[in-house]
Amino acid sequence: MPRVRTGLEHLLENPPAWARKGKLALMANPASVGPNYRHARDLIAEALPGRLAALYSPQHGFFADKQDNMIESGHGLDPVTGVPVWSLYGKTRWPTDEMLKGIDTVVVDIQDVGTRVYTFIWTLTYIMEAAAEKGFHVAVLDRPNPIGGVQVEGNLTHPDCTSFVGRYPIPMRHGMTIGELALFFNEACGIGCDLSVVPMQGWQRSMHFSDTGLPWVLPSPNMPCEEAALVYPGQVILEGCNLSEGRGTTRPFELFGAPYLDTKKLLATLSPLSLAGCTLRETGFEPTFGKWQGELCRGFQIHVTDREVFAPYRLSLDLIRAVLLNHPHAFSWKQPPYEYEYEKNPMDMILGSKKLRKELEAGTPIDALEAGWQDELMEFRKVREPLLIYTP
Repeated sequence: MPRVRTGLEHLLENPPAWARKGKLALMANPASVGPNYRHARDLIAEALPGRLAALYSPQHGFFADKQDNMIESGHGLDPVTGVPVWSLYGKTRWPTDEMLKGIDTVVVDIQDVGTRVYTFIWTLTYIMEAAAEKGFHVAVLDRPNPIGGVQVEGNLTHPDCTSFVGRYPIPMRHGMTIGELALFFNEACGIGCDLSVVPMQGWQRSMHFSDTGLPWVLPSPNMPCEEAALVYPGQVILEGCNLSEGRGTTRPFELFGAPYLDTKKLLATLSPLSLAGCTLRETGFEPTFGKWQGELCRGFQIHVTDREVFAPYRLSLDLIRAVLLNHPHAFSWKQPPYEYEYEKNPMDMILGSKKLRKELEAGTPIDALEAGWQDELMEFRKVREPLLIYTP
């Protein structure tokens, strides 16, 4: 199968008019590379000499050296190009007038992972909202959704649970590329900025990342491989409780557990349908940092055996339901703060719903939970349909 060509490559091969005039800022991180692993900063600076005037960094920093949530990165000067590097995950998440001085177009070249709880897409919305207010142009260089563009899963974010991990109403697994998301935010959510999307060539909705022929570069410090991205739409919710999501191990999000976990009881409590397309292999691990650092956690590694039927959000919700039933006194929810919210319950922010957490506490069967969001998910599919760029 021919290799997918990214929006970055498309831009470099045939720069549009906006790229050939005025000053550009680039939001990027280490995964913003061409097929030869060269960084977008270098490729754009060479192809469009004199145009690149600033760099913006999302969560984890321009070099992705900041490990965890709410670990801020500072501003600096890029040693390669000599242009300023402005942090959009530091003292501000909104681009300021100082950051935007002299900029005509903000170019966004970021690898998303297809999950609502991934802050890069919300940094994009702040840039777009600033563009709508101040009048500059935004250009998104599209990249693949690494977990495919067909399956969508989960409830939409409710208005009282919006946060930096869910600013607009999309499901946990949205099935869109970052370019398609930009169109959705701009048109369906009413941002209304001057937006261009530079599309990919050769990407189809049924593709997973391994089908693209592109190199995997960690988009964030705890996303080391495609397998981690595949389970992430479910396992990210463990950030809202005292189960380890595998941070501090070499297989974050694939591994999960806690010292108090009875693995046999847990397996017996899960709905068999929640295990469709995967195997939970019992194991133990000691995180080197994060929750349960240095303690033996009893748990599992998720091995995905059929990507087309695997439902990560369903599985992880059912895991929490099972842990609550079997370990009601040992299990606990994370307390604020979480992603710059100091009042809201972190799990409510992650789930995008207060009701869903309460239903988990009540032991509501997973089938009933899923049934509760099907109407809004169907409406989301309907609204996003005309904004999709790529065919099946």
